[in-house]
Amino acid sequence: MFERRSLKWPITLGVTMIVTLVVLIVGWILLAVFGAMRESQNAVAYWTVLSIGSALFLLVLVGVIFYLVLTIKAFNLNRRQSNFVDSVTHELKSPIASLKLCLQTLGRHNVSVQERETFFQYMLDDVERLDNLITHLLAAGNIDARILQADAEMVDLPELITEITTSALQRHHLPEECIRLQLAPCRVLANRIDLDMIVRNLVENAIKYGGTPLRSEVSLSLDKNIHLRIDDNGEGIPRGQRNRVFGRFVRLGSELERTQKGTGLGLYIVRTLVDRLGGQVSATESPLNGARFEIRFPISLMGE
Repeated sequence: MFERRSLKWPITLGVTMIVTLVVLIVGWILLAVFGAMRESQNAVAYWTVLSIGSALFLLVLVGVIFYLVLTIKAFNLNRRQSNFVDSVTHELKSPIASLKLCLQTLGRHNVSVQERETFFQYMLDDVERLDNLITHLLAAGNIDARILQADAEMVDLPELITEITTSALQRHHLPEECIRLQLAPCRVLANRIDLDMIVRNLVENAIKYGGTPLRSEVSLSLDKNIHLRIDDNGEGIPRGQRNRVFGRFVRLGSELERTQKGTGLGLYIVRTLVDRLGGQVSATESPLNGARFEIRFPISLMGE
């Protein structure tokens, strides 16, 4: 169904251009016939045919350019979808293979208590990785159908950010000093799950793409808006790609060359949920020489 919708307009445009080209050729033939009338009393007919032919020619030219743009967009979409499929396939196979190896080892060999605990921790990490992947896929698939205010509640934003940051550091076995928090008191009226997904995706990105050793800062401040900033010390995002990274399935670089895991859905989910809250999200250069993601929520979200 997706492919039919994608090809409908290019095919229709192509047929239209062919028909227009045929009309154009006939028009120029008629123009040649009436060419001898330039000095006669029928000069008006000549200029009329010339005008029609020129207009049709310009129409075909514009159509060809538009068709080329659609073709390029379709090609880019197919490439992103191919990267997405490769990424999801890898994301599914890797933890499953790890789980299988751990279970086979536990089943066939006598291991010490400490080794058994280590294997259990590996398996828990793999299960959590699969759970995060499925959560992202389900969120991306259902995000357009959700109603923002259905479960709105008062959320202590600094408390939520602290919980998410602590959990992420523990999951990645990183010390607390890797992420510095500067959080002003703030309570907002919003869907807690939406806020959780926004912050969690950005914090996970900071950890994933940060430098070694990781240095990241999460700040929350208030003025005319609610400002949330997440900085890291990674390689950053090229200036020309800073809007593109919020697209669906978009991941920078080639899927065969990158080393970081992901599906290209995290920032798309962030942008969609921020838009629903009436806010704005942007990517810029960080003072830490990496990437900065800044979110501006309207001050009207604040509760008493």
